[in-house]
Amino acid sequence: MIKVGVFGANGRVGKLLVEDLKSTPNMSLSSVYVRNSLDFSIDPSVLVSSDMKSFLNACDIVIDFSLPEACETLLETAMKTTPKPLVIGTTGLNTHQLNLLKQASEIMPILYATNMSLGVALLNKLVYQASAVLEGFDIEIVEMHHKHKKDAPSGTALTLSESAAAGRGLDLDKVRISGRDGNIGERTKDEIAVMALRGGDIVGRHTVGFYNDGEFIELNHTATSRSTFSKGALRAGKWLVNKEAGLYTISDCLEL
Repeated sequence: MIKVGVFGANGRVGKLLVEDLKSTPNMSLSSVYVRNSLDFSIDPSVLVSSDMKSFLNACDIVIDFSLPEACETLLETAMKTTPKPLVIGTTGLNTHQLNLLKQASEIMPILYATNMSLGVALLNKLVYQASAVLEGFDIEIVEMHHKHKKDAPSGTALTLSESAAAGRGLDLDKVRISGRDGNIGERTKDEIAVMALRGGDIVGRHTVGFYNDGEFIELNHTATSRSTFSKGALRAGKWLVNKEAGLYTISDCLEL
């Protein structure tokens, strides 16, 4: 039985992880980390702790859907005290936090994914292929999320833009834009636009369009339930738990 620690249990996906673990074969919830208090009831056999070291010691693997600053603390503590396999689905990580993640992966297995769904993993592969084949087509990415989402563009949209840039051998930092306003002139040849929309309770929708004179292709993925992310993270956890130290992706897990 794989003992799972949930980091970020008060969040939307965190609560789903706690619920989904009740019916997941060969996995059980063993510990939950809380900064203040847990805002829902839980089985009394589960350790609920604000002490990071105790939380880590009580589990075989950690699944993290929290905030960037909390994820940073998790990585730092795990490196210093108790290295564990980590499945990280927190988005909006800055450059320092991404570098910390890479550093931590040298001593523990870490699977980092901005989206845990099978559909988005496949979409990234299709975007890479389409970008390479459709030379000269303009690439525009639009993502839509609920009004409470704090980071923009979404981590998934940024990963999709990385796939598009890689398909053409481009440096994404040099070609990505995330807004247009005013008399900005014509669209540049290699430009990859990533636009964010926010409203209502939209779980997540991503569209990657390839536009040319006379024709265009759009690849879409829509998440209709956050359980897609929790179930994907649990599947990733089962795959990761016995891996060697290293930085893995959801595509590695799904063998795409």
